[in-house]
This record gives sequence, structure tokens and C-alpha cells, in this order.
Amino acid sequence: MHDLVVRAGTVVDGTGHPSYTADIAINNDTITEIGSNLGPARQELDADGLLVTPGFVDIHTHYDGQVSWDPDITPSVWHGVTTVVMGNCGVGFAPVRPGTEDWLIGLMEGVEDIPGAALAEGIEWEWEGFPEYLDAIERKPRTIDVAAQVPHGALRAYVMGERGADHNNHPTEAEMAEMARLAAEGVAAGAVGFTTSRTINHKTKAGEHTPSLTAGASELWAIAEAVGATGKGVFEMVGDWIDLDAEFDLVAEMARRSGRPLSMTIAVPDSRPELGRQLLNRITQANAAGIPLRAQVASRPIGVLVGLQSTYHALLSCPSYRQIATLELDERVARMRESEMRAVLVSELAAQPLHTFNQLDKLFPLGEIPDYEPSPEASVAADAARRGVDPHEALYDALLARDGTELLYVPVMNYCHGDFELTREMLSHPLSVPGLGDAGAHVGFLCDGSMPSFLLSHWGRNRTRGETIPIEELIKWQCADTAALVGFNDRGVLAAGHRADINLIDFDRLSLQAPEMVFDLPAGGRRLVQRADGFVATLVAGQVVLADGELTGARPGKLVRS
Repeated sequence: MHDLVVRAGTVVDGTGHPSYTADIAINNDTITEIGSNLGPARQELDADGLLVTPGFVDIHTHYDGQVSWDPDITPSVWHGVTTVVMGNCGVGFAPVRPGTEDWLIGLMEGVEDIPGAALAEGIEWEWEGFPEYLDAIERKPRTIDVAAQVPHGALRAYVMGERGADHNNHPTEAEMAEMARLAAEGVAAGAVGFTTSRTINHKTKAGEHTPSLTAGASELWAIAEAVGATGKGVFEMVGDWIDLDAEFDLVAEMARRSGRPLSMTIAVPDSRPELGRQLLNRITQANAAGIPLRAQVASRPIGVLVGLQSTYHALLSCPSYRQIATLELDERVARMRESEMRAVLVSELAAQPLHTFNQLDKLFPLGEIPDYEPSPEASVAADAARRGVDPHEALYDALLARDGTELLYVPVMNYCHGDFELTREMLSHPLSVPGLGDAGAHVGFLCDGSMPSFLLSHWGRNRTRGETIPIEELIKWQCADTAALVGFNDRGVLAAGHRADINLIDFDRLSLQAPEMVFDLPAGGRRLVQRADGFVATLVAGQVVLADGELTGARPGKLVRS
């Protein structure tokens, strides 16, 4: 008798092959058989009319602190994700020298917008070295699987001390050798990779550039060679690509010297619309030469959410708003609706210099049913023109909508042509995988941990401004391809012998709810979260962890080591 059988579902197995109807038998934590008439089971799940897919593998998250206090790993578990990979972009919390914890918190707070007070209260700091960090993660029961990577910023500070916190300081030969040794030690102990950041957008809470910004070739290549010698692990990096050829060659050499896969994030600003194609062309050429490079591409534009509860919005620059900014939301909204306050604030808004959050043609109310591919006619500027009102009044009204909880979407990367065609082109590239959801991070102005749900619902069904993409391809991208990139060969595909991480999805109902601000982090910290409808069940290691969108309390998740 089987432990569990999923009956009569439409199986989208993650290989990209056409879907088919079948039962799936599970014993312990493993799929043992797929077919028909599989015999009785102690538990059965009726999947008739549902998609049955592998659990989603999200390779770009920032749960490095949250794993200390949240066994459920929300919001990812709400979106069919059964494995998350954290430690991206060169930031994390190990290794750490006793007494330097606050600096690592400041780095994470600045780079990833995770409240420092929440990190300080929530992290237990049961480790110094990276192997100890992995052991501490492994000791805690959790709902889904987690994997960690060695972050360059923490490694630099650990080896170089205060000098390592300043990107202008370069390591000695001995320090480079020690960083290389520790990176390899982390991967040998189970880290799935090493990550670094080379973007000016990443700064500490104090406004200093991330330590790895200008790391030289000798430092990066020493680490790459040491990690490569383990025969395990991958690399991830984020960069600006200002000197495209030199930067690309530097990074590609890490993959060549190590022989290990390296993925780079692609974020295309309006000022450089050809950057995505340029990077993908170089990645293609590198692979033809035997260098294992991949691209991580977000399934929707990288966008900021601005609103009265968010980290950023245009009113924050207004002197009169700052006088009421600390009021509770309902009190603030009541004051803002007073005619005298409205007149003052609208005039102060109009006097502000132009910046991202008052470029009104790039501000789109997200609404109760989020629209992430808005047309120009949906912008605040277009609304003002239709109504014949001052554009700053339209912005003011938009911020007050839904009793002050409205969020305005600002697509800042990968939306240079005002639609998703560039994103479709990059996602569809054979050397790309979905990534950059940043789940667990940017909690005051992003809510992109929902990207796996969005990938399936928008690209598979909802898109009206261009082509959709077959479900079989989307599932392959988010399951088999992401799993393979980080070396997980036991998941991402529904097949006998694979881990029983499975989603049962009512595809017709699959949809995203509006993001909302909650205050459930340690120390009362806030974060934007977003739920989805349509997940009938999510299984991790053969156990149902989510049923009809609600957690069951089962915690079969574990640490996944390289």
C-alpha cells in the first residue's frame, strides 16, 4: 500500500513534454510510480481537473535572517515554492566574527531593505563559521527546504576586519588565500554556491558601497579556483556592466577557471535598452566556448511599490507631510483629506524636483487585481489628463485610494518599451532561468516573492498585450531548470525516484491578491506580503504543507546541502 496517491491530475512533469493525465504514488518522501491504477493508499488527493506540477524552486531569495525565526518561510510557501536558495548578491550572516554582527545587519538592511531591528531581535547568532551556520539552519524544523550560499560581503569583513568593509581596500595575498579557503570550506560543508555584488545600487545602511563592489580579478579568481577544486557549487553575481566587455570577461573567467556554473542577473534600465540582448549574446558565446554561464531574469519588470505605508513615496519630501508621517495610517489619511492640508501638500508635491517617485507617466496604481503589465493609459499622468486635473492632485488622490493602502507600481528595470516583450525574449532564451524575486528582502517597497505564481498565471493565461507561453515551458523553467542550475538533481521533475515536492493547482483560479503591509517581523517590523488563490495543495517530501492556501502545520522541510 502506498503512503499517498495523487489521483487523476493533469501532470505537467517539468521536462517540457506535453501534459498528460495520471496518478502519482508516493512512499516516504519519494515519488515511486506514475501511471494509472496504482493501487490503494493510506491517503489520497483528488486532482481531477487540477494541474499537478513539481514544487517550484526559487534560486534567488534573501531569507538568511528570516530562517532564524520563521519556520514557514512566508511568503514563498504561499506560492508553490518548495525549495528556496538564499545568500544571493553577496550579503548574508556568515561567517561572522563575534562583535561584528551589527555591521552585517547594517549591510543587509541597506542592500535588501530588511529592518535592522527585526534582524537584531530575530537572529540568534549560533555560529561563527559558515559550516556552523549551516548546522544551525539544519537544527530547526521548517515547512519547505532551504539552501544557502557563501556571501562575499560577509567573507571579506570576516577575513579583512574593518578594512574589508570598505570596497576601496584590497586584500593582501594572504587574505585572498584565506577568503578562498573559507569559501571552499563553506561549499564543501554544504553551501550551494558563492555570491558577490558589483553594483553601485547596493549600499550599507550608512550609505557605503557594498564591500565587493571593486573586488579585483586576483581576489575573485582565487575564490573561483578554490570553489572549483571542491567539484561542487555555483556562483551568482549582480552587476551594473558599465564597462561591459571588461566586466563580463572578469566574471566569465570565474566560471572558466572554476569549471562551475555562474549565473548573472539581468536588469535593463531605460537608458540602456540593449543591455539584456548584449549580455545574452555574450552568455551564448561563452557557452559555445565551454564556459558555463547563465542569466537570471525576473518574470515581470523589477518594480518598486510606493504608497503611504511603503519605504518610499513622493510625499516624504514634503515638509508638511513629515509633520504627520508618524501618525497611524487612518489618522494620517483623515488629516490628508482635510481641504487645507490637501492644498498645502499638493503645492509642496508640485515643488519637488523630478525623481523616480513623481515621474507620473511611470506611476501605475496596482489596484485590487494587480496589473503588472500596465499600458501608458493606466498611469497617474494619463488619469490626470482624462480628468482634467493637476497631475500632482491625481498623484495625491492615488496615494489616498483604498483608504491609504493603495500601492503605485513603478517599473524601473526591464520595462523600457512599456510592455513585456523584452522580458518575454529574455525569459525564453535557452540559457536563462527565472530569478530575481528577492523573496524575504526589500520588504518596504517590493513584493516579488510572488513571481513563481505570477510566471504561471500571467504568462500562461492572463496576458493580453502579447503572446502567452505554454504551461509546460513555464513549469520547466521554474522547476527543472532552476533546480539544475544550482545542482539539485533530485527535484524539479515529477518522476519515479525524485523527491515528492508537488503542487496541485486550480489553474482557472490561479491569481495574485493585492500586496498588503503587515507588521509581523520581530520587533514589530513591517513587510509587504502577497498571497495567491488557486493552490489546492502543496506537498514537501510527500507531506501536505499547504491546503487551499492555508498552512497545515506539517514541517518536513530541511537544509539542502551541495
